[in-house]
Amino acid sequence: MSFQINSRWLAVWIIAVVACLQLETAHGQSQPYRNLSFAEFSRWLEQKDFLLINVHVPYQGEIPGTDMLLPYHSVKRQKDRLPAAKDTKIVVYCLTGPMGHAAAESLAQLGYTRVYHYQGGMLDWVRSGRELTVRSD
Repeated sequence: MSFQINSRWLAVWIIAVVACLQLETAHGQSQPYRNLSFAEFSRWLEQKDFLLINVHVPYQGEIPGTDMLLPYHSVKRQKDRLPAAKDTKIVVYCLTGPMGHAAAESLAQLGYTRVYHYQGGMLDWVRSGRELTVRSD
């Protein structure tokens, strides 16, 4: 039996996951992290005082100023790469949102208390007319 993922169904699935995450928050369950809008994230970058982590896989570029690449599904396994101070201000992002949500959750579960998720991700960044950078290493 073969199984093919139709891009339309993949998009529907991603939208459903994001909707479920937002619905969960809307019903009074507080998230252990805070979402940032494009406007807020852009202002924060002007006075950057946080660790910026790209958690998207596969690599598709990054927002300028990114400090670290850490796959969303490896946050807990690679915790030794993270700051020892649990009150470090950390912002995560991915391409569109779901991987960033997962990474933010993992960071909170590891005890980090100042976790933020740029919910628009790289797609929102590019839509705003800004460019991504690509590492050459």
